[in-house]
Amino acid sequence: MESSLHKKNLLKPKRNSFRKHKWLYIMMLLPLTSLIIWNYIPMYGIIISFKDYSPALGIMDSPWVGFAHFERFFNAFYFWDVIINTLRISLYSLLVGIPLPIILAVMFNELRSKKYKSLVQTISYIPNFISIVIIVGMVTFFTSPVDGVINAIIEYFGGTPIDFIGDPKLFPHVFVWSGIWQTVGWGTLIYTAAMSGIPQDQYEAAYLEGASRMQCIRHITIPAIMPTIVICAILATGSVMSVGFEKVLLMQNDANLATSEVLSTYTYKAGILNAEYSFSAAVGFFNNIINFIVLYLVNKFAQKFSETSLW
Repeated sequence: MESSLHKKNLLKPKRNSFRKHKWLYIMMLLPLTSLIIWNYIPMYGIIISFKDYSPALGIMDSPWVGFAHFERFFNAFYFWDVIINTLRISLYSLLVGIPLPIILAVMFNELRSKKYKSLVQTISYIPNFISIVIIVGMVTFFTSPVDGVINAIIEYFGGTPIDFIGDPKLFPHVFVWSGIWQTVGWGTLIYTAAMSGIPQDQYEAAYLEGASRMQCIRHITIPAIMPTIVICAILATGSVMSVGFEKVLLMQNDANLATSEVLSTYTYKAGILNAEYSFSAAVGFFNNIINFIVLYLVNKFAQKFSETSLW
């Protein structure tokens, strides 16, 4: 009798909370339903990684092959080339893409003119609303060795035209920096929002003590937004093996294939173009496992050396 009363007393606050916030729970139903339908239900299809899938037989009736597709991928002569290309572009993007939005946000925060600050911020994040197809078209227009704007300037000063996209050595630089130009402004919004919560009296007290702007940035601004920096860095490293598929595919050609063939484009070619569904599923499964392991390790590292983590 006492135990049942104890359970009722425990459930009562939960029921009251549900009644109080029922409309919030109702609003959550649609996105949760969409998440379950499009992200969780299709997960059963991952079993084709361990089968010789045939559309005629279906997923369940296709014969099992165990780890044959994984062994084929690991033993392929192009395995390390694809992995190295993926890591090169991804790590390059992380090394540049994580600090630049922070630096830009700090610079915006130090501007005293609100009109100028608003104008510069707007200009910086407008490229984020441009589609990938148009971005690649713009990159091609500016870097074309035939009639590109950059090569026209190089030729004007007596230089030799450079095939920026076609050169395998230059492709990672063009890919990463064009992506930074597109997304850096939007990334600053997160840090700008975090900085808006810093009490202004901290800066005033620091200035009264004789602190310079750089000292205020170092000892007030950066520590205040450090939790946001850690969370953004963890989320970014969690997709270290998932280089932007659409942009790489659009910029890819036979000349730069040595450095532009990454896991996402290779999976697309194997699964869609060559109809090797089981093999491409195995490659994608391997990709997701690596991403999860990296996310877990980086999160544990953040837990150990800071007070912020995803869980």
